[in-house]
Amino acid sequence: MIAALALAVAISGAPTPEPRIVIASDSTAANYGADRYPQMGWGMVLKCSLDPSVQVVNLARGGRSTKTFIEEGLWDQLVAQLKPGDTVLIQFGHNDADTKKMERHTDPNGAYDVNLRRFVADVRKAKATPVLVTPIARWMWENDEPKDAHGPYAATFHRVAQDLRVPLVDLDGDMMAALKARGPLASRGLYLFYQPYDHVARYPDGISDDTHINEQGARLGAALVATRLASLNLPISRHVRPASVAGQPRLGGPNCP
Repeated sequence: MIAALALAVAISGAPTPEPRIVIASDSTAANYGADRYPQMGWGMVLKCSLDPSVQVVNLARGGRSTKTFIEEGLWDQLVAQLKPGDTVLIQFGHNDADTKKMERHTDPNGAYDVNLRRFVADVRKAKATPVLVTPIARWMWENDEPKDAHGPYAATFHRVAQDLRVPLVDLDGDMMAALKARGPLASRGLYLFYQPYDHVARYPDGISDDTHINEQGARLGAALVATRLASLNLPISRHVRPASVAGQPRLGGPNCP
């Protein structure tokens, strides 16, 4: 390791920077403390699919859309931290689609499209690599099939990725496929569906949340993201070792098996 570093310094004149993944997203990827368990974001356990040399900088924030992430200065803070060679995973959509809290809402063919293109341009200007990640699927079913909850927003991701030649991780599609493979009952266990006696301290009245994921959902989401990253032929791809998508351990927190 020391010899390799010395060689890199001799050739380039400077140490080779350690690879970093920066995450811009919402509650489905965000970090949570132990007091919020079993809720977890997939960004908390993405490290379990990466070489130990990779640093994950998770700047995801709950309740944010592309609009509020910009308005609150969170995007500018992220850009200010970027280093050349970083990989930036960009995943929004749940809150952009919110029509009850209109301060979050964006038109999928208007501001949402514009904001995603800005994100890509800003990351590239910082000499980092943008990767668009479609919003993780919700636990919604119709006629025994997972229901598409993000149609126009996921479509915008695909369009922007194609127009700007940006790598795409289709987490929405991959998660829906995983839900279908498990079936309604088993896949329900990936989200925050609990009776009052399941988690007395955290959910004394129980909870039925088809959007937010628990530990198993987070581990599956992270494994799906990593599987796509490994296949994208990006500089970060050689540092990715995807965890299994077949079954997720329950470790009581974000530790890796």
